Amino acid sequence: MSLQRSVALVGDYKPAVPAHQAIPAALDLAALHHSTSIRATWLATSQIQHAEVELSSFDGIWCVPASPYDNTAGALEAIRFAREQRLPFLGTCGGFQHAIMEYAKNVLGMARVEHAELNPNASHPLISALTCSLIDTEEELTLAPDSHLHKSYGTTTIREQYRCSYGPNREYESALFAGDFYVTARSADGEVRGGELRGHPFFVGTLFQPERRALKGELPPVVREFVHALRAV
Repeated sequence: MSLQRSVALVGDYKPAVPAHQAIPAALDLAALHHSTSIRATWLATSQIQHAEVELSSFDGIWCVPASPYDNTAGALEAIRFAREQRLPFLGTCGGFQHAIMEYAKNVLGMARVEHAELNPNASHPLISALTCSLIDTEEELTLAPDSHLHKSYGTTTIREQYRCSYGPNREYESALFAGDFYVTARSADGEVRGGELRGHPFFVGTLFQPERRALKGELPPVVREFVHALRAV
């Protein structure tokens, strides 16, 4: 295990959050699978002011669940840095929501869009409350062929777990996912549950929390592929 890679876990660590308990275990399982070593460092969003400074020493970035973050701008900065510098990126739950926000603001020029969790009265909620809250539940999903998610799971139909109340607003779907950022996972009723960035080595977001598998000792497929991407850095 001579090869070591470093990952910034961007978010505000809370020991009571199951996903925060699961993430180090998931990375350990993936590192063991690949016969490598992962140094994971929790990086509070309040610590991120200039991503080029705070994140320059990391090989990859995982924007973790449990938003709203203490510093939304810091989370968006970290995601921008991973996108522009082509660092392997994984965003789960709140991390995926903020990856959507970052892309909309900085690539598509949607400067006015907001997150309804931060502003329930937002007139332009890119991220809105889900019709049915997905708290400690799981559902069947369909994955886009040839996506990183499809490669990870080896099938187009999976079941995954959630603890989430917000997701992409369907009113913005055609504008948001018309280019390089595209939908790679949908629920049975067609709602967006995952997305990826074309032309990037590994930029994957999921509304579900694949890391939770690690709490049962299972290697999460998408975390396995995330660590595989890290090894190529």
